[in-house]
Amino acid sequence: MSRKEKPKTGLVLGSGAARGWAHIGVIRELAAMGIHPDIIAGSSVGSVVGGAYASGNLDVFEEWVCGLGRVDIIRLLDAKMTGGGFLQGKSLMNAIRKQIGDPNIEDLKLPYACVATELSTGREVWLREGSLLDACRASIALPGLFAPSRHDPDRLLVDGGLVNPVPVSLARAMGAEIIIAVNLNGDLIGRHFFIHGSDEETSEEESERLLAEIEEKDSVVATWAAKMKTGFGIRLDSYISSLRKKESPDPGLFDVIAGAVDIMQDRITRSRMAGEPPDIHITPRLHHIGLMDFDLARESIREGSAATRVKKAEIEQLAGVL
Repeated sequence: MSRKEKPKTGLVLGSGAARGWAHIGVIRELAAMGIHPDIIAGSSVGSVVGGAYASGNLDVFEEWVCGLGRVDIIRLLDAKMTGGGFLQGKSLMNAIRKQIGDPNIEDLKLPYACVATELSTGREVWLREGSLLDACRASIALPGLFAPSRHDPDRLLVDGGLVNPVPVSLARAMGAEIIIAVNLNGDLIGRHFFIHGSDEETSEEESERLLAEIEEKDSVVATWAAKMKTGFGIRLDSYISSLRKKESPDPGLFDVIAGAVDIMQDRITRSRMAGEPPDIHITPRLHHIGLMDFDLARESIREGSAATRVKKAEIEQLAGVL
């Protein structure tokens, strides 16, 4: 009698902007428990972390994100007032290319796919072949921040989180029989409109001093700041303040965008996962990580690890099947 093949395990990595670094902690903790996924499906930032993992470059990628500071983040934000988005994304994707390369999806070490949204129709698009970076760029194109990605002359793609923030259905279609899904949007509603105390809160004088220091030393940032002020009437110090969790009685531009995205993705995630439940549902506690807090990688990774350990009993039971 032939031995029955073990079921294929799919790891689904959800959308969530800077909170996506938590996916790294989840992957590390699963590996420590002896779980090594056979299939990777991602949406938005989950497509990027999933791509790093599926290409065998997660170690290099993790080292890079853990080294990002606030000035590094600002340098990656290539503001331009045309193209349908506040940021063009070229600087960011070039930085990611240096960490994980740009292989074709078909050549990755693991079966991989990610989700984007067709802007003209609202249709969910599954990207399963071609350039890994092109697929990731489309999947992270959050409206209002990143310009849409053009895949064909008449086809614009935007963030996959608009239609499928945690793409369980994609992993199932790829042949996954057991699904481990990571939902980054479980405890975020209203997070941007409450003031949280923080040791990182910065006085207005210190914020202005930091801004002057950055602009004096970095011509790229100075140029970016000038574009921001000219095109949007927004000073860079107000953006830095939003990054630094500075107290403010009113929400800023990025707070409003982030709050709206959180509401949308929470509602869509609840709806989609009710009809497409995973076998293991991991929900890191990330309410304190903002949309653009990409410099908090170590903290996000720790939260991903902690949330995975909470599910240890379920995962060990799953491991018995595998």
